[in-house]
Amino acid sequence: MGPKVRAWALGEAVAVACPDLNRRDRLTVCGPTGAVSTLVRWALAQAGPSYRMVGERALVEEVVARDAGLRVLGTFEWMDTPPGAPGAALTRPAGEEAGPGRVGWLRDDQEGEVSALLARAAPSAWAVPGVTGVRRWAGVRDDDGHLVAVAADAWSCPPVGFLAGVATAPAVRGRGYGERVCRFALGELAAAHERVALMVDTDNHAAIALYERLGLRGRPLAAAALDAT
Repeated sequence: MGPKVRAWALGEAVAVACPDLNRRDRLTVCGPTGAVSTLVRWALAQAGPSYRMVGERALVEEVVARDAGLRVLGTFEWMDTPPGAPGAALTRPAGEEAGPGRVGWLRDDQEGEVSALLARAAPSAWAVPGVTGVRRWAGVRDDDGHLVAVAADAWSCPPVGFLAGVATAPAVRGRGYGERVCRFALGELAAAHERVALMVDTDNHAAIALYERLGLRGRPLAAAALDAT
């Protein structure tokens, strides 16, 4: 419940409105379908039409089916570790600056390299340098010193460390660079938070398999909005 965050409840249904979270105004919901449907309309009237409903996929689809004014925007997977169990595959490596052949946190003056890599490898990434809530970048370089994989600590909060902006240069995919940077960043986050989490597109099977190897487990989510937004 940070600044400008609002929450409403109706019976066992809960809706939490958080502005500018992951580059959008988010309305996270849970509870029985009927109560959530009523609560969503109330919350959107209070918070404004810019908010996008996010929740378990089946719940969101049921709410949209009841309300002709809402539409599903997309589906994705939320992956995390259970509280107190960061996953056997997550170990916290010794901190180091990311030089040739090494993985570590990048300096602020290296964010231009991050932007260039994302433009080539993940132009639709939600986390990019300079966006509100993106705190720092982990990176790994090849033996020639070129930045080849990155991942961001973004939108984290005390209970949950959140990973975003994962990208690997197309020319070196399949060589383990992406796994190295994810293992490092997730290990660092697991050491500082109760659990770690990320979101991934449902059809990104390779990424989902990687995150499962690292001890994360997923559940399907969906996002919806008013037709006019």
